[in-house]
Amino acid sequence: MEITGRRIFTAVTLIGTAVTAYQVLSKPEPVAAPLSVEAVRANAESFDQKLRQLQATRSEGSDPAEVRFSSEEVSAELAEATGTMPGGSAPKPVSSPSPETTVAAGEVEVKSCQVKLEGDVARGQFVARTGGANIYVTLAGHLGSQNGYVTFDPTEFKIGELSIPVSLVNSALQKKLAEQREQLKLPEGIASLRVANGELVITQK
Repeated sequence: MEITGRRIFTAVTLIGTAVTAYQVLSKPEPVAAPLSVEAVRANAESFDQKLRQLQATRSEGSDPAEVRFSSEEVSAELAEATGTMPGGSAPKPVSSPSPETTVAAGEVEVKSCQVKLEGDVARGQFVARTGGANIYVTLAGHLGSQNGYVTFDPTEFKIGELSIPVSLVNSALQKKLAEQREQLKLPEGIASLRVANGELVITQK
C-alpha cells in the first residue's frame, strides 16, 4: 500500500510538473492587438505632441495642464524608446524559471512589449529573451507616483499561461525598482501620473 501511495504521488507530481512547464512555455493571449510599424510611428508622434503640451510654460493663474494618453500611444512610445515592436515569435523550449529569477535577472533582452490600460490598471506583456529562449511575461498593477517618483503596485504576474501569486514576486520587483529609483524620477515640470478610465493621465506642475 505504501509503494502504491508513493507511485501515485510520483505520478501526480510528474503530471503537475508537465502542466506547469506547458503553461510557462505557452504563448498567452495578447493583452492588446499588435500595432503595425505605421501605427507605432503615428501613435508615438501623438504621444510626443501631447507631452510637449506639458512642457509649455504655464501662464500665471492658470490651472495645471492634464494630458491623457491611450493604450496605443503608450505602447508605441514604449516600443520606440526600447527599440522593440509589439508582437513576437513563439517561445522556444526552456526549463521553468523561478519568478524571482525572471523579475530580478539583469541580463534579459526585451524583444517586444504591449500595454493595455483598463480602468485604473496598467497591463503589460513582454517577450523577454533569456538563456537563449523567449519567455512571455504578463504584469499588471496600479501605476502612480509619490514624492516625485513613479510607483507600481502589482496585482497580477504570469509567465506564459502560468499565474504566479503576486506575493512571491513583489519583493523582488520592488527591490529592482528601488535599485533603479533615479530612473523612475518624474521629469521636471511633471507633478504626477496615474491610470484612470483606461488612460494614462499626466499632470503638469
